[in-house]
This record gives sequence, C-alpha cells and structure tokens, in this order.
Amino acid sequence: MTRAGLTLDAGALIAVERGNLFVRRLIENALREDRPIHVVPGVLAQVWRGGPRQAELAALLGCDGVTLVGLDPETAKLLGLVVGATGHTDVTDVHVAVHARQRQHAVMTSDPEDIRAVDPSLSIIAV
Repeated sequence: MTRAGLTLDAGALIAVERGNLFVRRLIENALREDRPIHVVPGVLAQVWRGGPRQAELAALLGCDGVTLVGLDPETAKLLGLVVGATGHTDVTDVHVAVHARQRQHAVMTSDPEDIRAVDPSLSIIAV
C-alpha cells in the first residue's frame, strides 16, 4: 500500500458514508501515519446532502489531517487546459487527478478508469 497522501473522489466519500470497512481502515491508517487526506470542492458538492445520514462523512471532514482544498484562479485555468487536452468532460475528475499528481497522492476512487483517463500514471486505490 502506498505511503503517499490520499486524494478522495466522490465514490470514496460515499464509501465512508456507507461505513465501508476497507475504506475506513485505509483512511484510519493514513491519519495514524500522518499522511494527508485531501478532498477537492467539486467532490464534496457531488455527495453532500446534509442530515444525519452523513454523520460519518461529516466526522471525517472534521478530522485533523483531512483538508478540503480550495480552487484558486490558476488551478481553475489549469483544469480547463487539462480538460481541453484530454477531452475529459468531468471537471471534478480532472481536479482530483491534477491535485493528486501535484502532491504525489494516491487517488481513492470507485471509478478508476475515469481517473486513469485523465492521468494513467497515478496510483489508484479502487474502492
């Protein structure tokens, strides 16, 4: 298993919400080992609905070591360039892949092929 930080996609957050033990253990291990866990804003927007059913997700987002990253104008422009270069239509997938590449993170995803379509060299943890 990778020692790098993790960038989570929507599928990973949904797995957290559903109490997936495999995902929970990976995240707990990363936190215990002081490896950063990042969530890009579009991923949170895709899954957040609020309410008690998302208590596990809310708890994760409140943990030290878990960061909801921002989207500055330079990164937005870069994402646009990558969308144009790859032909990928999901800006959030592109943001996940670009963010992970910039930080040498592994991507925790339920859609490995979507992430590989952006950057086939990324380390992927399929959930």
